[in-house]
Amino acid sequence: MTANGYRDYFKVLGVERGADADAIKRSFRKLARQYHPDVNPGDKSAEARFKEISEAYEVLSDPDKRRRYEQFGQYWSQAGAGGGMGGMDVDFGRYGNFDDFINDLLGRFGASGGAAGAPGGFGFGSGFPAGFGGSGFGSGGFAGPGGRAAAVNLDAEANLSLGLSDAFRGCERTLAVNDERVQVRIPAGVRQGSRLRLKGKGNLQPGTGRRGDLYLNLQIQSHPVWKLDGDQLRSELPLSLDELALGGEVRVATPDGEASVQVPPGMTLGRSLRLKGKGWPLKDGRGDLLLTPVLRLPETLSEEERQLLQQLRSARSADPRAGWMEAARL
Repeated sequence: MTANGYRDYFKVLGVERGADADAIKRSFRKLARQYHPDVNPGDKSAEARFKEISEAYEVLSDPDKRRRYEQFGQYWSQAGAGGGMGGMDVDFGRYGNFDDFINDLLGRFGASGGAAGAPGGFGFGSGFPAGFGGSGFGSGGFAGPGGRAAAVNLDAEANLSLGLSDAFRGCERTLAVNDERVQVRIPAGVRQGSRLRLKGKGNLQPGTGRRGDLYLNLQIQSHPVWKLDGDQLRSELPLSLDELALGGEVRVATPDGEASVQVPPGMTLGRSLRLKGKGWPLKDGRGDLLLTPVLRLPETLSEEERQLLQQLRSARSADPRAGWMEAARL
């Protein structure tokens, strides 16, 4: 505020004087997120800044108040009906959280002059780094031509990252959604791109009590051993030279623990061994587990080893699956 009591509301919101309603709304939303008291507990300067930008938005979002403000400057509130917000003297203790305050604030903005393009719901996805797609101003709707309510979409979206083990077995997660703790049950066998719906956990429309749904888009993290391919779970199977050439029974890792498989003599690289019912969880059972052999040679191969291939099985000192078994555990 200047010495004569005049506030340049355009500078307060960081917009040009010719800024349209959308630019003003975007700037207010950004600043409100930055300075609201929930983000800056106990910070009086941030609280004062928040009150200032709220006052500026109330004036500039109302076409009549903005016209009088641009025409009469600091005396705009005396030049017609309405006396402004009077410095936005707000008792934040009245509100359970910031959403309660902002919804009440926006409700009063909308009632103060019927501002065209007044914002609707306002939500924060504090549990998600990228926030909710579809949350924020503009999602709550406003009166359209003839006083009819415009179409409203209060649904919100968020991404949720899961390890392969959690996706395989299912898990429970507690998420922070609009300052509310929500427990989510992730069923076993979800996949990349699966979508979960949390009914009634989306954006809130001020003044109506209506609330949309929250959609969680699941993203499955890569795993060092296992790869999901449709209904099947795939992995490479390290084998020694004699195992590939002579075949035999070998111990392998599965998501359920160790198992024995029979490698046929002369196993061809690129051909897979199939363990039925050991793969990804399905609605009616389990998919298959496919193991694709890969040759693991010793670091050095002597001429004697080449000549004594028949004796290699008992002569070798290292397990070709060392390390792989441990890494394959879910």
